[in-house]
Amino acid sequence: MSADAIRKLVVVGGGSAGWMAAAACIRHLGRACEVHLVESEEIGTIGVGEATVPHIRTFNSHALGLDEAEFVRATQGTFKLGIQFRDWGRPGEAYFHGFGSVGQDLGPVAFHHYWLRARALGKAEPLAAYGLQSAASERGRFLPGASDAPAGSPLAAVAYAYHFDAGLYARHLRTYAEARGVTRHEGRIVEVVQRPGDGFVEAVVLESGARIEGDLFLDCSGFRGLLIEQTLRAGYEDWSHWLPCDRALAVPCERVGDPTPYTRSTARSAGWQWRIPLQHRTGNGHVYCSGYTSDDEAAALLLANLDGAALGDPRPLRFTTGKRRRTWDRNVVALGLASGFMEPLESTSLLLVQTGILRLLDMFPDRGCDPVLVARYNAATDFEYERIRDFIILHYKATGRDDTPFWRDCRAMQVPASLQDNIDLFRLSGRFYRSGEEFFALQSWVQVMIGQGLEPASWHPFVDQMPEEELVKFMGHVRGVIANCVEAMPPHQAFIDRHCKAGVPA
Repeated sequence: MSADAIRKLVVVGGGSAGWMAAAACIRHLGRACEVHLVESEEIGTIGVGEATVPHIRTFNSHALGLDEAEFVRATQGTFKLGIQFRDWGRPGEAYFHGFGSVGQDLGPVAFHHYWLRARALGKAEPLAAYGLQSAASERGRFLPGASDAPAGSPLAAVAYAYHFDAGLYARHLRTYAEARGVTRHEGRIVEVVQRPGDGFVEAVVLESGARIEGDLFLDCSGFRGLLIEQTLRAGYEDWSHWLPCDRALAVPCERVGDPTPYTRSTARSAGWQWRIPLQHRTGNGHVYCSGYTSDDEAAALLLANLDGAALGDPRPLRFTTGKRRRTWDRNVVALGLASGFMEPLESTSLLLVQTGILRLLDMFPDRGCDPVLVARYNAATDFEYERIRDFIILHYKATGRDDTPFWRDCRAMQVPASLQDNIDLFRLSGRFYRSGEEFFALQSWVQVMIGQGLEPASWHPFVDQMPEEELVKFMGHVRGVIANCVEAMPPHQAFIDRHCKAGVPA
């Protein structure tokens, strides 16, 4: 082992971000590096994010080797095929952003171009009817795929994610990590010791006087950014002029009926409300802009729109949407809320934790933390945040709502040039082109743009080469395949009962 190798890694902060980081690091660093985690039960965690995207499956299975059924039971989890958006385009309207593909592409032309022409002819169902995840969501059905499905069948590889209790996920990962050698330290940090000369963090000191030294520190301390901001002053890029919501209220309620296999997002007068069904309860929250509604009004609106009785008082959360100017500074890497905040509209909170961890493992440094490596990590993080930012802004900008000052201002706001280019191109020709390795692919952008009411003026010219009779037949075939696949899927609750039903929560 090199004399400059990282021999001791310290994670500052627990919660989902801290324990995801500790679990992944101990599994992949093994005996070559000690992994320590410092957290205080007095401080607690935010625990807002309970909905995920399909990439969490890769993290759980490949990065950690977790058993899916055991994980779902331990976290009171359910399955997620996408998000239903209500009242976002216009009041009374709804659409799905389903995971995975939509329809069947023909050669170089994406399916939605054929759908656009068929719709113009009055020969198409809503776009959701041609996507397995959206169609199954509407029927309340779920299946993670069928091993005996023929090649090319939508059931051969189903894209799905999870809903789970974030606190239980952190607990599950803590058990996993400690069993593999992570050392947990309980207590508040009262001092951060920096190395003279270059300012690298040498140690953190607890109230008890314990001094925990390290070569590399992962800041998972939440919004305060104890290391990355309070100590190193990395800076913060404020995006609230594009994403003006600055507060949230979160409250669980009693479960009423079987859980839906999708997250629900309902637009409100000055923001939006989430609904996330778990096995033992339903998670709810109201994300809003304090400049357009009061905290009391926001709480009343949230509590008036729950499925069942509230299981406590709404917990308040204040934030400024944006990101650290440097998520890796010297020997500190920020993860989770310490690195930035993106409202959970598209369930990307834990995704950004996951990708930050995996990127760090890929670019794992020695004790010198080469500035070239650090710069490459930061550039990749910036790109990821900015592309996700644009996708979330799209939901606010591309709306037909003009019923409240909040929505009128969102419609009128100037957006990043990168997003405006995407909107203009889609309006002109129905086209979207993914930028590099950005997270959200064509199918996601198309479902949201069409769902929000963006109307393309045309479609790909190759589509007009297909005779109308053939087009109608093609659309009917795709619709029939999806309908048959959905019919073969069991009800969501039935699948949970058979494979991963959780016990009564402690």
